[in-house]
Amino acid sequence: MEKIRTHRDLKVFQLSFEAGMEIFQISKAFPKEETYSLTDQIRRSSRSVSGNVAEAFRKRKYPKAFISKLSDSEGEAAETQVWLDYALKCQYIDEKTHKSLNDKYDHIIGMLVNMSLKPENWIF
Repeated sequence: MEKIRTHRDLKVFQLSFEAGMEIFQISKAFPKEETYSLTDQIRRSSRSVSGNVAEAFRKRKYPKAFISKLSDSEGEAAETQVWLDYALKCQYIDEKTHKSLNDKYDHIIGMLVNMSLKPENWIF
């Protein structure tokens, strides 16, 4: 097992960054009238997941701060799922894209919950 030296080594960071980039790419096709609403919201929340993971990793010497940032990341992942639901209902994305991204965020949320339940595995 490789030693985790930075937040970039965390699988949850890698997956959340990848998902955020996927959302950026698909949101380029959203209608112009969504620029200052759905497009901005989904991009912001999806990027915030990996950003909060990075912050959590840097704060891991403080258990409560670590768990709090993981919780923020979990909340942003769930918010992203809601925006994906809206994108599907508005027919900006298809069922396959929705399912793929929603499943990714379910996996990310699971990883974050597991980290939060066992912070001693991450705290030095």
